[in-house]
Amino acid sequence: MKKIILNLFLLNFIIVLSVTGRDVISFNDGWSFKKGPFTKSATLLTDDQVGGQWQEVTIPHTWNAKDMQTDLANMSWIRNPQERFYTGEAMYKKTYTPDSALIDKRIFLRFEGVGSVASVYVNNQYAGKHLGAYSAFAIEISSLLKYGEENEIIVLADNTPRPDVIPVNNVLFGVYGGIYRDINLIVTEKVNIAVDDYASAGIFISQKEVNSKSANVTIKTKIDNKTFRKQHINLVTTIFEMDGKTVKAKMESLVTLPTQGRQFLEQDFLIKKPHLWQGLEDPYLYKVVTQIVDDGQILDQIMQPLGLRHFELKTGEGMFLNGKKVPMYGTCRHQDWWELGSALKKEHHDKDLEIIKEMGATTIRLAHYQQAEYIYAKCDSIGFIVWAEIPFVNSVSTLETENAKQQLTELIRQNYNHPSIYVWGLHNEVYKPFQQTIPLTTTLHDLAKTEDPYRYTISVSGYNAIDATANNNADIQGINHYFGWYGGKIGDIKDWAEKIEKEFPDHNVMFSEYGGEANIYQQKEDVGEIGDCCGFDKKYYETFGTKFHEIQWGIISQHPYILASYIWNTFDFGTPLSSQGGIHSRNMKGLVTFDRKTKKDPFYWYKANWSKEPVLYLTQRRADQRENENTSVTVYSNTGTPRLYINNTEVTDFSKGTTPVHYIFNVVKLKEGENIIEVKANDNGQELSDKIIWYYSPENKKSASSEQPKERTEEHIGL
Repeated sequence: MKKIILNLFLLNFIIVLSVTGRDVISFNDGWSFKKGPFTKSATLLTDDQVGGQWQEVTIPHTWNAKDMQTDLANMSWIRNPQERFYTGEAMYKKTYTPDSALIDKRIFLRFEGVGSVASVYVNNQYAGKHLGAYSAFAIEISSLLKYGEENEIIVLADNTPRPDVIPVNNVLFGVYGGIYRDINLIVTEKVNIAVDDYASAGIFISQKEVNSKSANVTIKTKIDNKTFRKQHINLVTTIFEMDGKTVKAKMESLVTLPTQGRQFLEQDFLIKKPHLWQGLEDPYLYKVVTQIVDDGQILDQIMQPLGLRHFELKTGEGMFLNGKKVPMYGTCRHQDWWELGSALKKEHHDKDLEIIKEMGATTIRLAHYQQAEYIYAKCDSIGFIVWAEIPFVNSVSTLETENAKQQLTELIRQNYNHPSIYVWGLHNEVYKPFQQTIPLTTTLHDLAKTEDPYRYTISVSGYNAIDATANNNADIQGINHYFGWYGGKIGDIKDWAEKIEKEFPDHNVMFSEYGGEANIYQQKEDVGEIGDCCGFDKKYYETFGTKFHEIQWGIISQHPYILASYIWNTFDFGTPLSSQGGIHSRNMKGLVTFDRKTKKDPFYWYKANWSKEPVLYLTQRRADQRENENTSVTVYSNTGTPRLYINNTEVTDFSKGTTPVHYIFNVVKLKEGENIIEVKANDNGQELSDKIIWYYSPENKKSASSEQPKERTEEHIGL
């Protein structure tokens, strides 16, 4: 078997020791898959009972990659959308032959995510079960294996909505079925750092009194002893600098482990003159390596990140990181991709974070569920400030209490050591019966504070009322509201912000979701202050979405009372039970299309306002069929005053819009036919330019309100 050393930098430290420790082996290959529904009970797990054909698959895998997004081969779902996509049981099987030398080891299967209920069997014997699609779980299979022989492992996955497993439905997003994240086989000695403590790392790094002079760090390690005799071990924890070679601090603790019971061991460090984790400005990470050593032999070792930082939200002022105010330029992220669903690889996560960083965002709401471990680790190293949450969202069944508590515990323990996370999300838009939501949210808040007293909690309401009874049981109150989309006008946000500032000056409030739908294949030159919501036959003009964000960010940016704001959403995402704006199964509030290929105009609005990179951008580039001979041209420029040219003639009359980067050239006359629109600006001596082409005809005004061509709408389905 291939031994995975935690990091190459460890070699310099452990060269004098005999290395055994743990093996972490990818278990993604060699699986066969069979989708239900099964005609008979699958509990005995025999082929003659379940029927059907097996197909070879590689993990990550989901069976809903297409049918939850739009199966073009079967459009009958328009009448019965819940019958279009499959939710139910499916089976995965694989053979595994453990070496006979492993008989005295402990062997675990660790699944990072299975949608949404998983039952695991080894040689037709029940090994364990997990409820919830988004958190990892670990199951020990040591006693069920036949060593030196072939073993059959079967995973029964089921994404049928259940009232006792959150989320309880597929309304706001689809719960993709399958083993859609990585599987690892973990082999350890019988004395080990806990593997099955809610699938956590087994070590928990807490930090207190962090400043530029010093930081107090406590590292709690959970150790199992399954040898049935006392063990004398040395717990060695070393904190390395970011280079992986220089030792910042080291501690050894001689411990006698009793014959039974998991032991919790703590080591306290005082880090002098720490290099602080300062978000995007300086995401400095130490490396913590914890080892169990016995007579010069490493029995187990774990590496975790350590970013020394202190988050503080000051009411009415904003976020302070290590005493320095940082902007909370926020956006939300759903994990699914077009034609992949949630079965993503590292390159897909990297692409999403690359786009978010390009936009200039500083904080991400990873909504509405626990996301891939890789994402949190990358946010640590990039420097994003992260909101992590559980999928207690949209509906209340009254049967979800235990599962919500379980998933929150998993979220916290599995991600406890990530310095990027500043807040745990408890619920999103869950209301009646209040007799369930209020005590459950209170319980979740208490649970979060017990598990992690060093971070904030937040709950989110879809009402724009600060005194909503279901939403005042966490440290921070999030407000989701879509002024101008789900009612009212875009500019109504201004009166709302001023009202809550005056009436609730002591509340910690975040604008946790705002946005408007934008279909890049639906364009209109003139749009009003009210969106064409909601329905399949409605028009989700990109130009309206652009106007929406221009107005709303212009207002949000002037109100520091709003501690943070989060755009809904960075990317278009799947909504299997809704069909709107000419597209089936799609929420188009994203700033980027579902396939990540097209960045909509509002994306560049935020990039111009937030990013430190020079931006010069002409809007309405896809609204190229112009209705008016006399029109206006909007330019985003964060690099000085732009110079506009229409058919090589300069236009100098402009006004400023809602923020300093917003330029509106008001009096522009087009000729019939093709018009070349070009803008130029200087950035530190380098000339920037952008160019688009518009086509003007008096006939365009007559057809502006007509239906979009059918073939154009279908083309967008592939985005």
